[in-house]
Amino acid sequence: MSASLELAAASGVTGNLGAVAYGLAAIGPGVGIGLVFGHSIEAMARQPEAMPIIRQNMFLGFALCEVLALIGLVVPFIFS
Repeated sequence: MSASLELAAASGVTGNLGAVAYGLAAIGPGVGIGLVFGHSIEAMARQPEAMPIIRQNMFLGFALCEVLALIGLVVPFIFS
């Protein structure tokens, strides 16, 4: 057992620590996705003629943030 799991077992923590880890890992991508969409909507409102370029960059930023969430979902299952 790793030191963190031994500490959790000694302190009486029961349950799936992977679920807690994923919950904490989902905070960052959630904030990132909100910022990506919020700033892209603001940019489209300021410059409607640049909408295709802004939309393309918006979806690229969304995909990169979502990858972080998927990595956060997979890692607890790998290390458990």
